Amino acid sequence: MQEEIARSAIDTFISAFNASDDSYVTALLGQALTSDVVFWGPLGRSEGIAAVERFVLDIRRHPAGTGTMVRCSAVDMPDEWARYQWVFTTPNGGPRLAGTDVVHLRRSLIDQVIVFAGEIEPPAS
Repeated sequence: MQEEIARSAIDTFISAFNASDDSYVTALLGQALTSDVVFWGPLGRSEGIAAVERFVLDIRRHPAGTGTMVRCSAVDMPDEWARYQWVFTTPNGGPRLAGTDVVHLRRSLIDQVIVFAGEIEPPAS
């Protein structure tokens, strides 16, 4: 049951990246995130849905064109934390980025997102 709730919030969050129009992004994020969400992204820490919305809109305006974000793994959820893998692909064979997000849920909404973008390098020998 708890994994289904997490999967629903995560998939709604991801759907904001793929909305048919920018005007739907805020509503989708509002269905997935708490108003005081803490977002740890590639550019550092930010708070609130508006900050996450700016990040999503920036990704949607990728210079290579509007891409597609998909969850490409199951949702692994020990207690109130969950993790999943994602991939973002731009059109026509453009840049592709993969990563792992770790999210914390409070009352069925995501209140923290930690984005790990890119592959982890093997240890130096």
